[in-house]
Amino acid sequence: MPIPEPDLATRAPESDAAEDQQDSPALSAIAAPTPPEQPQLCDNCVSDRPTPAGSGAPQGELTTLGGIDVYITKPPSYPSTPARLLLLLTGGTGLKSTNNQLQADIFSIEGNYVVVMPDLFSGDPAPNSQVKEDDPDIQAGDGGGFLGMFKLKAVETAKSFMIDMWLARHTEDKILPIIHKVLDAAKEEFADAVGNGEGVYAVGYCIGGRYVLLLGQQREKRGEDVEQGDVKEGPWIKAGAVAHATMVLRQDFVGLKAPVSLVNVESDPMFPDEVRVAGEDEMRKGGVEHEVKVYPGVPHGFAVVGEYEDGNIKEAQKTAYGQMLKWLQDH
Repeated sequence: MPIPEPDLATRAPESDAAEDQQDSPALSAIAAPTPPEQPQLCDNCVSDRPTPAGSGAPQGELTTLGGIDVYITKPPSYPSTPARLLLLLTGGTGLKSTNNQLQADIFSIEGNYVVVMPDLFSGDPAPNSQVKEDDPDIQAGDGGGFLGMFKLKAVETAKSFMIDMWLARHTEDKILPIIHKVLDAAKEEFADAVGNGEGVYAVGYCIGGRYVLLLGQQREKRGEDVEQGDVKEGPWIKAGAVAHATMVLRQDFVGLKAPVSLVNVESDPMFPDEVRVAGEDEMRKGGVEHEVKVYPGVPHGFAVVGEYEDGNIKEAQKTAYGQMLKWLQDH
């Protein structure tokens, strides 16, 4: 059965269905509290899907650029055939994820890009949030009665705490300097690719998606002296494409100048509809060239390389990748 066409995000967002309350007072007492307004991370942000069969090994190399660990992959015909420079910013699974490296390879080969994928998290990828314990009560889930549910909630709470601690270690003031170090070094190392593309392109997934938006902004900073006044800097990319971004704030769209394409998941708590709609309004007001497509019936994280049994999700992966690649190629 073909996957439904992604909806253009110009329609009014639908409200999420409210979750049923737990009937047991004891279970209610250990149930997770109401999520805060600040977006959180889901399993697909911090856990890799199985690598698709027949994918082969990644073709690039792990090295350093600007003192930062990076994965770099190049088109087979480069440098004899000119290429463009693409910055790939990952989700929480980070630099050494095979799926992330394969995603970089695909962009490189099919899009003719030198792809630079930096370690945004300084060797500290997100803790795996998937419940894989061998405890039979946990495996039984809600079929294991109160004990199984209690253990499951305890495990989920502990892992949620670990992820919160990880997020506290990897804030904007830590990640942005890493990106700029890599950008500066990449512009020097691959000046030919930057010149051929007349700038740097960027794609981002999950957490990395937010930083594509930040790199697309024009910001004002105080000059070195009073007479100089405020000076403008950015945008640092020519165009960007973002898939199921997370941790995005409304103000991340303020000052956005680079054209962007957004791949969104319908009713995604990681990127709430109200934030997305506010972002679209801001981009329209600012005259920013953009496209926003909402994909129904897929999980957050679906666009990253990874195996799914559901044929609709597999088809959506291809469609989302095609959307992102076409946007970059057209700009």
